[in-house]
Amino acid sequence: MDISFRNKKNKLHQIQSVLPLLLFLGDILGLAFSLTLVLWLRLGQQLNWFDPLIYIFVPLVLLGLYLADAYYPDTQIAGLRTPFRILICNVIVSAIAAALFYLTGVWGKNPLAGRLILLPSLGIFTIWAVMLRLWVVKWVRSHAQHSRWLMLGAGEKAIKFAQTFLKLNSLGRLLFLTEDNQDPNLLVESRLDCLGNLTDLPTWSQQPWSGVVVATQIDLSDVQVRQLMEMRLQGIPIYRIPDICETLWYKLPPSLLQDSWLAFGAGFHLAASGINLKLKRLTDIVLAGLLLLCLFPLMLLVALVIKLDSPGSVFYTQVRTGLEGQPFRVYKFRSMYQDAEKRGVQWAREGDSRITKVGRWLRLTRIDELPQILNVLQGQMSLIGPRPERPEFDVNLRQDIPYYDLRYLVKPGITGWAQVMYPYGASVEDAYEKLAYDLYYIKNYSFWLDLAIALKTVRVVLLGKGR
Repeated sequence: MDISFRNKKNKLHQIQSVLPLLLFLGDILGLAFSLTLVLWLRLGQQLNWFDPLIYIFVPLVLLGLYLADAYYPDTQIAGLRTPFRILICNVIVSAIAAALFYLTGVWGKNPLAGRLILLPSLGIFTIWAVMLRLWVVKWVRSHAQHSRWLMLGAGEKAIKFAQTFLKLNSLGRLLFLTEDNQDPNLLVESRLDCLGNLTDLPTWSQQPWSGVVVATQIDLSDVQVRQLMEMRLQGIPIYRIPDICETLWYKLPPSLLQDSWLAFGAGFHLAASGINLKLKRLTDIVLAGLLLLCLFPLMLLVALVIKLDSPGSVFYTQVRTGLEGQPFRVYKFRSMYQDAEKRGVQWAREGDSRITKVGRWLRLTRIDELPQILNVLQGQMSLIGPRPERPEFDVNLRQDIPYYDLRYLVKPGITGWAQVMYPYGASVEDAYEKLAYDLYYIKNYSFWLDLAIALKTVRVVLLGKGR
């Protein structure tokens, strides 16, 4: 058994999970290097680490990179790859920083607050940030090509998971050991590789694997369980299907769940803990009050623009399903023409002719959702949670999607994990995907997850990724 090869693969998996943090630390190092180098070349001075401007400038640059989604360098936003997003982001940050330093009166008085230092430092850092991410992407892809996963069992859920896995992880391989009653030809038809039967586990357990997914419907023998235990102790992760979906994709696909896993799995503290519910409610009241106070002038301006754009009411109310399936009326800025649903309830869709010109902009920036702050203050919604669905759609979705009603274990939210991870929804398939993220949120709720959703929401608004 090649222990070094196996450890190398497990190390890759661990590094991928902390990749955003490593990039974040690399950016801090890059900013420190850029500022130090430019100060020394321009003025012959050393960087003063106690200068308060450092602790304004550096967080501003890092926040800009986060909002530009630069900590996931293998993705695109609106067709823009990471190098272009970093370049655009740093140009905007330089303009904001220059304006901030000028308005506060420190421009020219502090060595850092001047174009002789600010612009060259950002220029060098831009090159640093781009090169760092290009190297990281190249390194991850080169190692991912050698990843191999072993799957025990080849039932319907296992094959469905495998198809999704290979679609999202096209550089890796997934190999099967089937149960006695399973037909290997099903794997061939699905273009999946079969190594043999579960009885062959002792042989294949000696091979290097990136991880093992246990999807068998039968009880494993004591010998097989011991073999899995030995593999885990040697550093190979062992997963059930829902667990690996959580780990790799931050979601829980409903069709891959089981009652037994839900019954014995950890999490779901928000639905069961009175303390968490009270703390979340207190946070909602405080933050919703502050948001209403700060955004009231913007909301007045939006109301005026809606009134000038098309006839009809400024606000629009809809019946939605809330906590424990109870209906309530949700408030929104009107983004459609007045008689948009005279032909009945329909899914919202891209290029929807029912949406006004102003409404399209309101939806892209999600400003149409701001009146729901009133729903939060009334206790019908939370700032963060699953989006409330219309009862007319609930009827069919409940029949088509398993575990659909679990989303109503908690209060619906203005924004949520599903909205920032899967921003557009206009079909049963989209509702399924959004429920997968909602279930992840309900199971893994924490203050830090809510904070991550809030920051991602800001990015969605700024980049116009709403529906």
